[in-house]
Amino acid sequence: MEKNRLSKNTGSYLGAAGIFLAVLGYFTFQMPLGFFAIVLGVIGLSSPHKTLNWIAIVLGTIVLVLGII
Repeated sequence: MEKNRLSKNTGSYLGAAGIFLAVLGYFTFQMPLGFFAIVLGVIGLSSPHKTLNWIAIVLGTIVLVLGII
């Protein structure tokens, strides 16, 4: 039985959207946009394309920490 996994394109789109939110969050609304970037990155990890999603998680974490400070 196959597991339900996201397609490669969906994982790429989620990673790119997470990176976009993290970069946008660096300039405005750091805490919510950093959180959403992390969430999109974690969801995208179930796809075969993991690099963009890990970048989104790392950048989202950095932005979230900057918002806390």
